[in-house]
Amino acid sequence: MESVFVGIEIGGTKIQVVTGDDQAQVVTSNRFNADLAKGAEGIREQIAAALADIANRQQIAAIGVGFGGPFNRETGRTCCSHQVEGWDDFPLRDWLSEQAAGALVAIDNDANTAALGEALAGAGRGLSPVFYVTLGSGIGGGLVIDGTIYHGALPTEAEIGHIRLSQAGETLESRCSGWAVDRRLREYAAGNPASHLAKRLDGEGGEARHLAKAMAAGDAAAMAIFDETCGELALGLSYVVHLINPAAIILGGGLSLIGEPLRVSVEAALGSAIMDVLKPGPEVRLAQLGEDTVPVGALFLALNAG
Repeated sequence: MESVFVGIEIGGTKIQVVTGDDQAQVVTSNRFNADLAKGAEGIREQIAAALADIANRQQIAAIGVGFGGPFNRETGRTCCSHQVEGWDDFPLRDWLSEQAAGALVAIDNDANTAALGEALAGAGRGLSPVFYVTLGSGIGGGLVIDGTIYHGALPTEAEIGHIRLSQAGETLESRCSGWAVDRRLREYAAGNPASHLAKRLDGEGGEARHLAKAMAAGDAAAMAIFDETCGELALGLSYVVHLINPAAIILGGGLSLIGEPLRVSVEAALGSAIMDVLKPGPEVRLAQLGEDTVPVGALFLALNAG
């Protein structure tokens, strides 16, 4: 029976299970939405079914996982999930091994796993160190040095979203995450209901998805919110540069879909926020792997499991 490696992304709303070869190339992909009403138990049912389907056709050599929450790599147990109930102190590594006839299992948090994928097969290929930042509903980070995820002392590391931008306690996540940008757009629209920006919002949430189009249309408020967000993001990243000086910083997550305007603005602002000897600073790049960022990183984890 042919052997395959399996990569799994366990998020708050989506789950991906992919198979790959010994070069971490995705061969098959299965993506499904989490049933939030069933919590973690429902997610485990979906993963178990996907693994059983794979095992009916192929031998699972090893499994890699990017988990959406803190994970204790020594015990193999999840600490918790900030989005889904039922992950507190769960023996994920042992459980997955049981589902796959004793296959080796390697797990890390999703930001670290995404960083590994982009560093080895995406925008950071051939560079080291590489720092990856995910700009989604929250903000997370991961550092890869010479092809290996950097791990600090337990329980976690590279939590760039929790860097404080002011003594008042505002964090990078509270100012620059997708939810933070959504909030800024809603607040402006509420105070300026006749504005072009307000007319673009549909009240369905996820307001940040309208930002790029509003900017392209020349909306001054959208451009001001964008510039402020990029400046604050660059300030947070300047701490990374001063401490680590990575060869490249990779922007991923939903906000990165704004694309080249985001990359250019953050790179320019970052150059103004670092000491002269470090200028012009690391190259800022956009993530290249899209929806496969975490699954590809998980495949690399699987390749090195054990």
